[in-house]
Amino acid sequence: MAVPQSVPGTNGTAGVEVARMSFEEFTAVGPRGLYAADRPVVVRLPSSVQGLGREEVAARLAEMTVTLFTEPGDKNFPGRWETRDIKLREFFADERNLTASDTWHRVVSNIRSSPADVNAVIGFDAEELFGYGNALYAANLWISHQGVFTKSHFDEFENFNIALEGRKRFIIAPPGVRDYYPRSVLRGYGDKSQVVDLDDADLARYPRLAAKLAQRRDFVLEPGHMLYLPLGWWHQAESLDDLNINVNFWLKSKKILRRPHVLGIALYTYAYRRFKGVYSYKPTEVNS
Repeated sequence: MAVPQSVPGTNGTAGVEVARMSFEEFTAVGPRGLYAADRPVVVRLPSSVQGLGREEVAARLAEMTVTLFTEPGDKNFPGRWETRDIKLREFFADERNLTASDTWHRVVSNIRSSPADVNAVIGFDAEELFGYGNALYAANLWISHQGVFTKSHFDEFENFNIALEGRKRFIIAPPGVRDYYPRSVLRGYGDKSQVVDLDDADLARYPRLAAKLAQRRDFVLEPGHMLYLPLGWWHQAESLDDLNINVNFWLKSKKILRRPHVLGIALYTYAYRRFKGVYSYKPTEVNS
C-alpha cells in the first residue's frame, strides 16, 4: 500500500494523499484487511475488468425502476431532495436530467436482488471478490450529471465505490462527532455536517474542524478505479463529467460497535426515515 504523504490544502491546512494499491495487492489483503486498516484506499481494477457504460447500462436496465433525486443546484440548500420512481429509460429520455444547471438530478437503484445485473454492470463477480454473504446491505447504481454534489456526511457501512463512467472528486476525512458540527439529530440530519462543503469551510466559525481537515484526502476517482471508504468516515463527492455512472456496495460490519455515535445516529435516522417516508435504499423489486 502506498504511504500517504502530506499535500497542500485550502483553509490553511494540509491534507494527506489517498493511499493507492493495485488489484493484486487488494486481493492479497482482502476486504477485511482494509476494514482493519481503516484508511481510504483507491484500487486500480485490472484492464480485463470491463464494466458497462451509458449505452450498455441504458439498454440492459431500461425497464428497471430507479428513484430520481432532484434538488436545487445549490450546495447550501438546507432541505431534503425530492424523490420519485421512474423507469431508467425515462431518465435518459429526458435531456433535462443530464443538462440542467440550476437543478441537480441523480438516479439510484439498489440492485442487490439481481446479482446477474450487478455483475454484468461492474464486469466481475462481486460476491466472489468481496465475499460479503449476508453482510451486503445495498449494491447501488448511481447516475448523475456534471456538477451534482453530495454534501459532507458519513455512512454506517463499509463502502466500495466503483467508477464506471465519468470522474468524481471526493473529499474524505476521519471519523468524529463534535469536530464536524453535526446538524440536527432529531430532524434526521445527525449524519450530516453544518459544513456542507469541506473545501470551503469557515474555520473562524468552525474552528474544531481544522484538525480533521489536516487529515483529509482530496482526490478524483477515475473510471476503472474502486474506492474503499471506511465506515464512519466523513465524505463528500462532486460529479465532474457530463455523465457519471458508479456502483457502490454498502457492507455491514461489526466495526460499528466501536463507533457508538455512528450506531446511535444510524438507528435513529433509520427509524426517522421510516416514520417520515424518506427514501431508504430498499432493494429494487426483480420481475420474475
